[in-house]
Amino acid sequence: MEFQTELTGRLTEIEAMIKQYLPVEEGYQKTILEAMNYSILAGGKRLRPMLMIETYRLFGGKAKIIEPFAAAIEMIHTYSLVHDDLPAIDNDDYRRGKKTTHAVYGEAMGILTGDALLNFAYETAAKAFSMEADGADVGRAFQVLTGKAGIYGMVGGQVADVESEGEAVSMDRLSFIYRLKTGALIEAAMVTGAVLAGASVSEQQLIEQVAADIGMAFQIQDDILDVTSTLEVLGKPIGSDQKNQKATYVALMGMDKAKEKAKELFAEAMDRLESLSVKNPFLSELLRALVRREK
Repeated sequence: MEFQTELTGRLTEIEAMIKQYLPVEEGYQKTILEAMNYSILAGGKRLRPMLMIETYRLFGGKAKIIEPFAAAIEMIHTYSLVHDDLPAIDNDDYRRGKKTTHAVYGEAMGILTGDALLNFAYETAAKAFSMEADGADVGRAFQVLTGKAGIYGMVGGQVADVESEGEAVSMDRLSFIYRLKTGALIEAAMVTGAVLAGASVSEQQLIEQVAADIGMAFQIQDDILDVTSTLEVLGKPIGSDQKNQKATYVALMGMDKAKEKAKELFAEAMDRLESLSVKNPFLSELLRALVRREK
């Protein structure tokens, strides 16, 4: 399997799928619809929908019921970035090499765009209920998706992150922030895929732990790139963590130990994944690429 060729093909499929669920830009609220589509189509790795779909395939899933959930998680991820970039939080004017949503449409519309994307994500995921006669797995998947995005997931991690700016942060608190702010949506993606494919409860739990470890490793790599990369490569301003006085694994542990921690977490995740009787070689390569990425 040529990974890059496979990756390009899957990205093309996911882009086409997401576009099918985007709103039509018309009516008196046209500006918000334009801003939503601008935010979603500004680029990105489409990591979360890809992880969801590949985990679904890992457990034998083949139906289109995964599609509204995959589109929804990308909307949730995008809303979080739109709000992250706002002046009240990270105050960034560039994301993925392009102007951020608030830089193009104004701060008020930036806030509303995030709100709209989150609500529209739930509307989109809910379409799956009409696609399957027995909605038990759909209901469970919907609970996973919404719960991991909320106050006990991504939003909760964001709160702890904002309140930690400029303060001395313990490793335990930093790990909490990373597990929720970054890891929760990766967990949502992979667990949702497993649930919709009919994976057992024990398999869902194992996948959740795999995703948690990958989420931590992913965020540590993000810390590393914030120090070592460039605007041209990364697609967003570097040095944002230091500018915003944020605690990071690099700041607390040093560069070498941070790199070692990311490798350790990845190894643990892969050991768990390999313990399953089912296999998806592309998923394994995708996880490997995430932890070794340069942007």
